[in-house]
Amino acid sequence: MPIEFVDFESARNRDGLRLVVVPGVPSPWGEAAKGILHVKRIPYAAVRLDVSNAELVAWAGEASGPVAIYGDEPPRGGWAEILLLAEHLAPEPALLPRDPAERALVFGLGHEICGEMGLGWARRLAGVHAGLEGGPGFPKPVAQYLADKYGYRESEGPRYTPRVCSLLEMLTARLHAQAAAGSGFYVGNALTAVDLYSAAFMALFRPLPPAQCPMPDAMREAFTASDDATLKALDPVLLDHRDRIYAEFLELPLSL
Repeated sequence: MPIEFVDFESARNRDGLRLVVVPGVPSPWGEAAKGILHVKRIPYAAVRLDVSNAELVAWAGEASGPVAIYGDEPPRGGWAEILLLAEHLAPEPALLPRDPAERALVFGLGHEICGEMGLGWARRLAGVHAGLEGGPGFPKPVAQYLADKYGYRESEGPRYTPRVCSLLEMLTARLHAQAAAGSGFYVGNALTAVDLYSAAFMALFRPLPPAQCPMPDAMREAFTASDDATLKALDPVLLDHRDRIYAEFLELPLSL
């Protein structure tokens, strides 16, 4: 299902679902939201975030993406809020299991990937720390912007990468345990939101190739893991899972 990008005024004046997204890079929160809507075949209009547009920021409720806006309902910017909206709009195919224990597991793993100080959050702050220290992280102006926005603390800088590695190891163990039980998915024997989150968030470690994921070279370098600890924790099973999920369930190339 092709993504329809529209300008801000067109988006604000139309009904239905609108999704504000970060442009130009595979921001994993946004790519996961797009993936959820694609799997559920929910039509929507995408709006590229422009933080200099005060009216757009006010409409979205924040200078970040993704933000889902459905009709005249309040904006939804949290990963779980967007998932629950999608489940409401299109209950099938379900990305949340009906079994309460499995549903709780999806939300728990989802938080550890998408939530505050989860995989994406810690990886972003590790890139900020490296960039500000002159290492292989975000370019310094980008690093400073992200530092101010996401609560970077220099004193905690050395803790971010170990947090990333522990989460990668947890996800790896989960996939290996599932494989041993005969499943290629994180929870149960079917696709859930966790599979989409994991696939999207691998962009912060090894982005898809340029033909599938066009992005500026400097940002590709910043997104690509290069430190020994992270590379050691980045088990091939995580990337194999990413490639299979994109091949079987998602669209390529990415629309950024």
